[in-house]
Amino acid sequence: MARGRVKRVQEPKSQSANMILALDIGTRSIIGMVGTVEEGKVRILAIEKEEHTERAMIDGQIENIEKVASLAGKVKDRLEKKVNCRLERVCVAAAGRALRTKRAEFELELPGPQLIDDEIISRLEAGAISRAEEAFDAENAAEEDTRRFYLVGYTVCQYYLDKYMISSLKDHRGKQVKADLIATFLPSEVVESLYTTMNKIGLEVASITLEPIAAINATIPANLRLLNLVMVDIGAGTSDIAACTDGSVTGYTMATVAGDEVTETLMKEYLVDFETAEGMKAQVEGEEEITFTDILGFEQTISRETLLQSIQGTSDSLCREIADKVLEINGNSPSALFLAGGGSKLAGLKDGLTRALGMDAKRVAIAGNNFRANAYSQEYDLNNPEYATPLGIVISSGLNLINDGFRVTLNDRPAKLFRSGSFTALNLLMMNGYSFQDIMGRPGFNVAVTVNGKRKVFYGTSAEPAALYINKKEGKLSEVIHAGDSIEFIPAVPGVSASPCLGDVEGAASSLELTLNGGPADLETPLKNGDVIFMRGPEPKEPKKPFVPEREPEAEPEAEKVQAPEPVEEKKPLPVPETKTESGPLSEAARPQPAAPAEKPAERKLLFHLNGLPIHLPRKEDGSPYYLMDMIQYSGIDLKQPRGAISLLVNGQEGVFQQVLKEGDNIRIEEEGELEE
Repeated sequence: MARGRVKRVQEPKSQSANMILALDIGTRSIIGMVGTVEEGKVRILAIEKEEHTERAMIDGQIENIEKVASLAGKVKDRLEKKVNCRLERVCVAAAGRALRTKRAEFELELPGPQLIDDEIISRLEAGAISRAEEAFDAENAAEEDTRRFYLVGYTVCQYYLDKYMISSLKDHRGKQVKADLIATFLPSEVVESLYTTMNKIGLEVASITLEPIAAINATIPANLRLLNLVMVDIGAGTSDIAACTDGSVTGYTMATVAGDEVTETLMKEYLVDFETAEGMKAQVEGEEEITFTDILGFEQTISRETLLQSIQGTSDSLCREIADKVLEINGNSPSALFLAGGGSKLAGLKDGLTRALGMDAKRVAIAGNNFRANAYSQEYDLNNPEYATPLGIVISSGLNLINDGFRVTLNDRPAKLFRSGSFTALNLLMMNGYSFQDIMGRPGFNVAVTVNGKRKVFYGTSAEPAALYINKKEGKLSEVIHAGDSIEFIPAVPGVSASPCLGDVEGAASSLELTLNGGPADLETPLKNGDVIFMRGPEPKEPKKPFVPEREPEAEPEAEKVQAPEPVEEKKPLPVPETKTESGPLSEAARPQPAAPAEKPAERKLLFHLNGLPIHLPRKEDGSPYYLMDMIQYSGIDLKQPRGAISLLVNGQEGVFQQVLKEGDNIRIEEEGELEE
């Protein structure tokens, strides 16, 4: 009998550095694309789409993380099968109903004409970003908006070299440089929910951009931006808008109206559920008659014209609101308008926007024709307006078109990075998933017990301190991070908690009577914090005298008379003075005995001063020193729920958490809120 061959299942390879996974997490659907960069363009290898069965997204923002993660996981799994690769990193774009922008400029005066390198450009852009943040914070304070916002990206509108406009400063020479840019802010919950969703399906976020920036990078290539053009990406929940002129993107915004408004109108008009209304909307373009079943179970058929008439008012309102946003960021009607996104296919929408903006119909087009400038595919037809955002995400990442404020590496990988005001090493570590316990370290827990009325402490071991290096030099948590910085961080290793048993108590022995919390216990019984132990030895007993029988005295024989020697004076022992008590003299056992060897005096504790108060700590059993991080546990700060950034001072100087302490050091460990009091 011939043996059959066992077919080996080949393990899928890991995602290569050149492979880009993009996920467009939309209100109505999730579209995934996988591409690689080849000869300056992005080649799309695989595309997958999955529609939400429930409304887990509202206006471009994730409402139900579990449901969105489940759907995104299906898209990821199907893409992995198509490319036979294990996908680990993803590029995404953020949207949301609370997108905010702020424009700012910053100028640098150099000592003399010099070569403009990346360092100068980074300083210039960082200065403009800081100006934008200051203006944004002041505006928020005036509006009493208490939400936390992240700066999620920026777009340079224009560079200036010695007061002349220029598209790129790199490698030019000059003395005066200026940058004019638009910074974009989103509420923290929008960004964090996106990261949480990706982490749930095992994906690390490699880059993030904004949906309008991604869409315009696909729809309007850089060589067309000398013209005044506007792109409107109409999705289900939001409409992203971006404008460009003179070679730069000049503004972007978002309208929280889109295709869902039309769907909801159909639901009310014809008493149908959301899914049925979406199906009716999809049939408008290609069917003369639309048949559907309402929520009462009645089947109905209406003409295309009837349906269009029923949504006319909603469509006009949608077009007016989008047109107002276009005029707001562009100042007037653009030279040409590109419509992208699934909503752009809705019948009558193109004509409605043309009328609302007072434009020539020949200057309003559905996007797609320009996708081939930066992308191509041998497997898919990319000329689809619905692909604007996912394709734009791949293009933005693959061709390095993303401005995320700073590019910083953490442990040799791009760091997850959102600026929000001052940006320090502590901000960076917290944004990238490290906790205060990773940073400060946690010593092993002690176990304190009571032995015969005296407190006894078994100490846990100290934590191994964390290590922080910025550009290969020891760094501080408060150190400001700059573009291009390389950070290495080794988390603290928690100490080992004490785990004593009854036999570890000094003097404990099986010959003694031992009780633990009032009950009998053996030497192997584990101890826990607060245990009460009593140890008693056996009661001493009086020794019995040997029995000697009485007998008659024998008659002594008569001795010979011998001359007695001279008497020798007998040396008597010195008398032992009797000490009397109220009841009489002390017993023999109580009499003073020869002095026993003196016990070793208790080792002196180390004295430090913490937040103005003295603190005495025992020397560590392993002989290691105390570190600044060891003092966190005595400061009263809750590391699980810190109220803000932690300030570390040693003798008035800023300290680092792995700093070795000397006896007598004056230490202050306080949270941000406490410093202001």
